[in-house]
Amino acid sequence: MVDAQSWPARRSSAAAIRAQFGDGRAELVGDALVTGDPLADAVVEEIHTDGRQVRAKLQHGIEHGLAAVDAPPPAVAALLRQTETAPSYVDDELLDEAPLPYHNAPAPVHIISLTAGALVRTYQSPSIATVLAMTGRLIDGVPRRLQDTGRWTTTAMLPGSLRPGGVGYVATLQVRMMHAHMRRLARTRGYDEPAYGAPINQVDLIRTWMDFTLISYRAEDIMGFALTSAELTSLYRYWWHLGHLLGIDGRLIEGITDNEGAQRVDDLMQAVTGPPIVETSTLAKASIETIADTLNEFVRIPTGLAGQALYALARRFHGHAALDELGLPRGAAADALLTPAFHAIRTRQAKLRRDPAAWAKAQQANIDAAREQAGVADEPSGYEHATKPELELT
Repeated sequence: MVDAQSWPARRSSAAAIRAQFGDGRAELVGDALVTGDPLADAVVEEIHTDGRQVRAKLQHGIEHGLAAVDAPPPAVAALLRQTETAPSYVDDELLDEAPLPYHNAPAPVHIISLTAGALVRTYQSPSIATVLAMTGRLIDGVPRRLQDTGRWTTTAMLPGSLRPGGVGYVATLQVRMMHAHMRRLARTRGYDEPAYGAPINQVDLIRTWMDFTLISYRAEDIMGFALTSAELTSLYRYWWHLGHLLGIDGRLIEGITDNEGAQRVDDLMQAVTGPPIVETSTLAKASIETIADTLNEFVRIPTGLAGQALYALARRFHGHAALDELGLPRGAAADALLTPAFHAIRTRQAKLRRDPAAWAKAQQANIDAAREQAGVADEPSGYEHATKPELELT
């Protein structure tokens, strides 16, 4: 357990967390703050020792399985054994059917909930914003990060894609390795571990997991794409397995089946996140402005008001206090346009649900579009650089 002296200075305090959440939760979160991803981190060290050969074996193992790798390096073998050993809750039904509710909504909805919802809050973490600043591409890298994140999410949520060797499995392990490379890079560039804990630590990973689940589900509900309790349970269970593949400690996420359960864990993560820094506001603004035109793909907004509407929407997702702290504008003029638009969407969705054949047809159309989107790219994603030996590490 992390003692009071070793507790990261800008992540609340051990005493405060014990008082609010109890000794057991304080012990878990204290360890999470100073822990990255030991299995993936060990592979990165092997890569920096033996280079391209390790990356080639890693990529081959991700695509074809550990058994197909000749003389795998020890850390590569350990990582692949962990990812190929599915937790007891994983079965064909989970892999094939659990992600289906994600496809109740079309791609533009997910892009907005991902950006104005999930990522705006992800960037509120000072440790994550600091790591991104250390890459040297804080602003000009935003469009690429959004594209990569959207592509990974789309790929990982395809039914059946998380089986070993599947496109979602491969992409998720590449994202995991990208995190490990960034963790090592941050440490070489003076990341302040006594202040923030390990770079991209388990708290950061779990908090981001919450952004892609709890925050996104609530954001899409606000936009008119509500999920039933059974659909939420299905998606949370699917994300347990995504968490396993991403190297997240399952003790704090496995068992969550609804937004209320997620909120209880998220309250703990928020308590040790720390206040946002100036880079947080910069990242949030750049992200929202990058996707302003997307809003017009499913809500008619007068020309010139899309950006304001997204700021207004972000405030609905996160509340005025959080967005005021980031210095983001209110977009009051556009806010009034959102309520009738989302009411119309909610009404349309409810009507569609009453016709099972039409509902299934619409869902399948979204799945087909997602498969097409996942397979189309002008250039390799940033996370592919983490494992493919023919690509330069970035």
